Amino acid sequence: MSVGLIALLDDVAALAKVAAASLDDVAGQAAKAGAKAAGVVIDDAAVTPRYVVGFAAERELPIVSRIALGSLRNKLLFLLPAALALSLLAPWAITPLLMLGGAFLCYEGTEKVYGAIWPHKAHEHEAKTTGPADPQALEDQKVSGAIRTDFILSAEIMAITLAAIPADDSIWLKGLLLAVVGLGITVLVYGAVALIVKADDVGVALASGRSLSFAGGLSRVIGRGLVTGMPVFLKVLAIVGTAAMIWVGGGIIVHGLATYGLTAVEHAIHAVAEGAAHALPALDGLVGWLVTAAGSGVLGLAIGAVLIPLTSLVFAPAWQGLRSLRDQPT
Repeated sequence: MSVGLIALLDDVAALAKVAAASLDDVAGQAAKAGAKAAGVVIDDAAVTPRYVVGFAAERELPIVSRIALGSLRNKLLFLLPAALALSLLAPWAITPLLMLGGAFLCYEGTEKVYGAIWPHKAHEHEAKTTGPADPQALEDQKVSGAIRTDFILSAEIMAITLAAIPADDSIWLKGLLLAVVGLGITVLVYGAVALIVKADDVGVALASGRSLSFAGGLSRVIGRGLVTGMPVFLKVLAIVGTAAMIWVGGGIIVHGLATYGLTAVEHAIHAVAEGAAHALPALDGLVGWLVTAAGSGVLGLAIGAVLIPLTSLVFAPAWQGLRSLRDQPT
């Protein structure tokens, strides 16, 4: 009996080693896949805080929490099963769906630019496409908008992650990796967003300290810097977020067109970026990235400029008509 017990313990130890190795492999692959999606993660973190700007301080964290839960729902309940199903049944559909998402990002970002340049006309446009503006309705509208935008960015993250996973991995391992990356990125992004939007409150607490020590004086200086600097930082971050939506959306369209053999736009952007990088060899990587992002952004602005009137004159009236039909008593 003791020999049998020892054999059983040996089997358990062997299984534990296999499980540990598998977990290490999952963690390593998830880290690599998540790193490849880092660009979209940064865009996601830059986009989200603009949905919180303008609300009372006590509503900031609840709004971030609602958006984070919506993001998790997007990734784990919708995008993960869809990504696995598409990879098995209809891999050809992934690119056009991503291009539709890219077009939506171009529209959202360009609409913000439109509102900044022509605020009165943008207000008229928003009146056609939005609902009531009481505080709760406005919060719900902002949260819904953030979750819609997150859906597109999350779809891109999941698609990049799926592409980074070896094709011969099992469907279960692919699902586990997508779930690990989705959960990790959501915690990373919305944890950072929560810290950003509450930094001014931390500043107020630090600035109100009464200690006469050197550390107390330093904390007050830091606190006043946070209170003074965070509004400016949030405005800059909102601008970066809007720009990110446009260049990410344009980039998705550029890569999608190239997938279907329409490579002229991608080649033109690449040629300009390469020329700019050669002109400044000391900063070639940064310059190449900036020019590529700018080229994608120009295309994104053009697509968004076409979609704004289409949305106002065609899509929004059609959607409102469908809602009216749905709401009619039967």
